[in-house]
Amino acid sequence: MPDQHAWWQRGVVYQVYPRSFQDSNGDGVGDLPGILSRLDRLSALGVDAVWISPICPSPMADFGYDVSDYTGIDPAFGSLEDFDRLVAAAHARGLRVILDYVPNHSSDRHPWFVESRSSRSNPKRNWYTWRDPAPDGGPPNNWLSEFGGPAWTFDAATGQHYYHAYLPAQPDLNWRNPEVRAAMLDALRFWLDHGVDGFRVDAIHHLIEDADLRDNPPNPDWRPGMSPARSLIRAYTMDQPEVHDAIAEMRRVSDGYPGDRVLIGEAYLPIDRLMMYYGADLSGFHLPFNFHLLSTPWKARDIAALVERYEAALPPGGWPNWVLGNHDRSRVASRLGPAQARVAAMLLLTLRGTPTLYQGDEIGMEDVPIPPGRVQDPWERNVPGLGRDPVRTPMQWDAGPNAGFAPPGAEPWLPLAPDWGARNVAAQAADPRSMLSLHRALLALRRAEPALSVGSYAPVEGAAEDVLAFERRDEATGRTLLVALNLGDRERDLPRAAAEPRVLLSTRMDGGAGRLRSDEGVVLG
Repeated sequence: MPDQHAWWQRGVVYQVYPRSFQDSNGDGVGDLPGILSRLDRLSALGVDAVWISPICPSPMADFGYDVSDYTGIDPAFGSLEDFDRLVAAAHARGLRVILDYVPNHSSDRHPWFVESRSSRSNPKRNWYTWRDPAPDGGPPNNWLSEFGGPAWTFDAATGQHYYHAYLPAQPDLNWRNPEVRAAMLDALRFWLDHGVDGFRVDAIHHLIEDADLRDNPPNPDWRPGMSPARSLIRAYTMDQPEVHDAIAEMRRVSDGYPGDRVLIGEAYLPIDRLMMYYGADLSGFHLPFNFHLLSTPWKARDIAALVERYEAALPPGGWPNWVLGNHDRSRVASRLGPAQARVAAMLLLTLRGTPTLYQGDEIGMEDVPIPPGRVQDPWERNVPGLGRDPVRTPMQWDAGPNAGFAPPGAEPWLPLAPDWGARNVAAQAADPRSMLSLHRALLALRRAEPALSVGSYAPVEGAAEDVLAFERRDEATGRTLLVALNLGDRERDLPRAAAEPRVLLSTRMDGGAGRLRSDEGVVLG
């Protein structure tokens, strides 16, 4: 019987942060021709789809997440013709292309907002959220920006405030306005017509706010050092019921195109609320991003409990997914250390569901300290200590000038990691026990074994306290694989199966041993 699973269920998504992936022209910023030049590397790695962070025209106040034209390419990244060539080249290699879609807010330089703020009577005034000042002349309510400070900016020319969940340069679009919805859905159609295979939808839980603009309540759990935005419970600025109608409209557009187009939603939410983003009768996102591994303590019992809760909460037919790193969060190797980062890679690529792999994690890149004079992230400038620059530094390709990211003589937009001369793709490709070799082996095993790509999941009881063990079973053939991960620094017994399986892969890349060594993961079959 042929496999009925969609490509996005079987496959692995690789996130490219384009500014930092490959600079082809020496301006220090990665671009589309640079991505095209590295497609063979991604194909050799064994991933199935390339998700590209924002590339639309933008003033770059938030590096592409402030869009000034939803149907174009920013000149820093190239041209629409470059994009079309990239899509064609990716498809020729069997790689899918997923684009970032930023529906919550535009740039304040988008022509829509320029019109909207020109006068209270402008036809596009209601394309954004404008309100009169409070009686004391201050903001209309107590809502806070995710990047620090009030979420309202006063426009002296028209005497009203406009709402922005993020920077003042990122005014929120009013998705209660049918004209806004129509225009934004047309943007999806534009890129689908250019052959994209899906979208990662940014900040979807912020899309719609409370119509009555009620104050958010104080957060009793907030402590100094946390983001100032978390001092309030975002009860009226996030995860509003109406968002699901908007997602369903996006889904209808996507479903109107052939080829299993995929919608992936970014929403940092508790598991029970996250499940709502699959939509009624699975009419929402194919994959609401599951970020819970990013915050769960790195302990076997905690992770096992997380997987159990998540699997139990999935709606009938809902497909799981897992994330261990992205352009907003500290890198896996920095959070867990190099040894456990290898175990984490095995966990990510053997759990049931679609994994997303962030560029550079396949070679164990770590967070890079950014000197004050080189800080780029507006969040860091507004709230020191919360910046995302350390995880966005240039990809380390080889030991040549600029780590192969940019031509000699160029100055990369962010500093390189100090270890780029030794930790790079070329060096690790030649080392059969490297982090890169481990990822290639894991991805090859995942493709070769339906039990890993689309099989069922079952926990294995009775393992040692710091050992996470589970089985993956191919229901069509009955083939069962055992995954055992030692999250501790002591040698442990392997969980016993009914038969004595052989080691298919060890994170040590040495064939395995009779016991589960410290900081080791194994797949047995």
